Parts: sequence; C-alpha cells; structure tokens
Amino acid sequence: MTLGSTTQSLSTMYDLAMLDLDGVVYLGAEPIPGVADALTLARSKGMRLAYITNNASRTAETVAEKLQSMGMPEVTDEDVVTSAQAVAHLMADALPAGSAVLLVGGEGLRAALEARGLRCVSSLDDSPIAVVQGFHADIGWHDLAEASYAIQAGLPWYASNTDLTVPTARGIAPGNGSLVQAVRTATGAEPIVAGKPERALLDETIARVGGTHPLMVGDRLDTDIDGAINAGIDSLAVLTGVSSLHEIVSAGPGHRPTYVSADLRGLDEEHSEVVIDDDRARCGSSSAVVIDGVVTIESGEPSSTSTLRAVVQLAWSVADRSDTQVTLDGTLEA
Repeated sequence: MTLGSTTQSLSTMYDLAMLDLDGVVYLGAEPIPGVADALTLARSKGMRLAYITNNASRTAETVAEKLQSMGMPEVTDEDVVTSAQAVAHLMADALPAGSAVLLVGGEGLRAALEARGLRCVSSLDDSPIAVVQGFHADIGWHDLAEASYAIQAGLPWYASNTDLTVPTARGIAPGNGSLVQAVRTATGAEPIVAGKPERALLDETIARVGGTHPLMVGDRLDTDIDGAINAGIDSLAVLTGVSSLHEIVSAGPGHRPTYVSADLRGLDEEHSEVVIDDDRARCGSSSAVVIDGVVTIESGEPSSTSTLRAVVQLAWSVADRSDTQVTLDGTLEA
C-alpha cells in the first residue's frame, strides 16, 4: 500500500474533516500549538469541521464550550459528535421508546440517552432491559459489578467505545476499554460498540454534519485509522497523540493511514508523491534512505510532511517487498 498523494491541500480536496479531539486538537486542558490557526485556514477554504470523540464522559455542549475557549473557529454544539450520541442512537433504534437502561458512565452519556427517549437507572433492581457503559473518571468497582450482574442476567451490553488508553497532559491513562475489559473478564460477554474503530460514530457524524467526501483525522491507528478503513474513507494520521511514527511505519497493509503529518497543519499542505528507488525515497525536497534496516533522513526537516512521507513510504516499501520491519534512527524516534 502507498500513501495517498495530492497536488493541492487536503482542505480543498475534502469537504469534511472529522477531527478526533484528545491527542489531535488538544491534550487535556491545553490546545495543541498551531491547531486553531490550521483549522481556521482549512475552514476558510470551504472545509467543514466536525469534532468527534470516543470519550463519552462530557456532553456535546460542554465539549463545544471547551473548543470555543481554545479559539477553534466557529464551533457550535452541532459540530461536536460523541460516542455517547452514537451509542444512544444505536440503542434507541434497538429498544422500545422509554426503556430503562443501566447506565455505567457520566453526564455526557446520560444526556445522550435521555435525548433519545431512554431512561437511565443505576441498579439491576430497577428493571433495566439493557446495559450501557461509557468512560467517566468516577466509575468504580460497584458500577462495574452492577453491570456484570446485569449482563450475566442476560441483558444486552452496549459500550460507547473500547479505547484502552486516553492521552492526557500528564501522560497516557486507562480508557473506557480498560474498564470494559474488566466487565468482559467477569462475564465472558462482548459489548455492541459504537465508537471507533466501529463505524457507527463516523456514520453519525456524516449524518449530523454533512459532507460527501470526508477525511478522518486522528492520532490512533487502532481507533481513528482503523475506523476510517472500516467506514471506507480516507484518513490523516497526526503525531501529536498516542501512535508514534514508529507505530505508523510498522503498521500492516490493513491498518495504514492515507496521509501522515506532524500535526493538523498537514490539512493545509500539499502531500506530494513519494518516489521510491530501491532503498531510497524522495518526496519534494526531502529524502530518506534505509541502511542495515535503519531509516535515516538524507535531506529535509524531520517533522516536515514531505520528510515524514518519505520515511513512512520507504518503511512500508521495504516491509512489503521483503517482510522486514525497519527501525528509525534517533532523529526520527525523538
């Protein structure tokens, strides 16, 4: 598989950017440098912006307020789509109106369920007909145990997402997938999942925001990029969150992004074709070479889009033709 290439910026090629939040737009309470300006420029070129997140702990309104405070361009509640909204949609389609559901999660999930006409309860004694689990920092053993009892009683189990980790300003922390795994271990059951890499969240986003030629933008291969592949849409991987450059160059053919850049400024750049010549790759003014299994930059800034493209495509080319995984030199690993 080869990287996609363009002769114009992604923001003029695609009419909708579906932007993951944690690790792409911000880290914890801080915006990632340069993001607001990059998105303002993309929007000025006619690109719609949808802010989508697997994190179900907050309402769309709360997320929109956070984005507004960070200077993101013209954000409204309608521009934010959460996995809570996606799982609530799935459940409302499957369950009778007004059904009681056992909620293991926070206000973001509760609000989405109630907006779809479902009634949230906290105990199996309240006669729920389904269980739904989403991330919240206050979830404890008793919550997970109650979900386990209900699932063992035969109730269908839904999960907003299964991200094992979440990026924060202090580092990587356990995500909803880690809590889901605890319930899975206790019950042996498998949840119906709405968030990435399942396509329900992406379908929900397109239905809400519009767009006929969308681009998924994310920092995680296992959720954002795999989700785009599952939905049959192109993707841009950025290096500001969870997945490292090493993980991207090591990705197998079924898990690779269409484009790669250091951050969201890659939306407003041309992604030039990469030319492979045996153990060398050239992209624009950047070039890379692989010697004894190590990829090294010959020319170009390490974080530039053209250099990253040369490195990634060269690594994929070596892996695909020889079944050999390369490593990166220290400049690229940093």
